[in-house]
Amino acid sequence: MQNVTDRTRNPFGMRPDCESFVPGYGDANAEFHVIGDRPGVHGGVDAGVPFTGEPWSAAFLSALAEGGLIAEFDEEPPTDGGEGSYPIRADGTFFSYLHMCVTEGVPDEASYDDMERFFDAELRAIAAHVLLPVGPRATDHVLRQYTSRAHKTAIDMDALHAEELLGSGWLVLPIKDPAEWTDGDGDRLAAALRELRSTDFRRESDLGRFIAGSDPYLVR
Repeated sequence: MQNVTDRTRNPFGMRPDCESFVPGYGDANAEFHVIGDRPGVHGGVDAGVPFTGEPWSAAFLSALAEGGLIAEFDEEPPTDGGEGSYPIRADGTFFSYLHMCVTEGVPDEASYDDMERFFDAELRAIAAHVLLPVGPRATDHVLRQYTSRAHKTAIDMDALHAEELLGSGWLVLPIKDPAEWTDGDGDRLAAALRELRSTDFRRESDLGRFIAGSDPYLVR
């Protein structure tokens, strides 16, 4: 089922109970979902778009562009928040945070638990084929909640960076926190994305032959 919306920023109208927040951004029918921690870790406060406004943002977005996940980005994102002024053109990709609220200090676990409902609702509405958690917290959450691999996967981001992991209906490709990238991490991610996109990453089967009518029924 396709989401019908022309909104790029906060396409599902999420309204958490906080004064300022960085909502999900991108294609509401995305095949790739890039998942971060929160604005205090992964930026976006000025432009209202995840993963922007940080010293490492250009390198991170460049790797995604080279890997084919975004068409273009502005290294100096606008801050007026006007519709159409956003710094990333992300056809086929969506960006969001586990905890979208802008907070003073680190939110406690109860706050993360409360905010999960917004993140989970977006994730399931988009139903992307590939989840790309960024950093240890997002990676741990995705592996625990959306795969059966958490008990056998150590959260070692150097080892997991740009490595494909099969989930339950999702393919997971963790990304090392870009603030900690060293030489080669961006190239490794871009190469992994290009390789992934050259394969049948959707992993869908058409079961339409088993039901009445001629319409396809794709499952993964």
